[in-house]
Amino acid sequence: MGTSNYSDEFKRDAVNQIRVRGYPVREVSQRLGVSSHSLYKWLRLFCEPSPKVVGIDHEAENRRLKRELARVTEERDILKKATAYFARESQ
Repeated sequence: MGTSNYSDEFKRDAVNQIRVRGYPVREVSQRLGVSSHSLYKWLRLFCEPSPKVVGIDHEAENRRLKRELARVTEERDILKKATAYFARESQ
């Protein structure tokens, strides 16, 4: 079993089919006649690492979530009162 040398363009196209077009590795592997192991190696080689989220302001996110919780709690309480009111009216 010999090793095949594929051009960088071929490798990048294979990676592009997986990353951009969303084809499964197994399908691209079968279609191109390349082992899935090679494709995973090419993915690591040619894909840029996903950008890390830097500097999340946890305090601001916490304040936002507390405001949203207060709003949703108030809406729930209003709906409870409305339900009780209409239940009384229907009797």
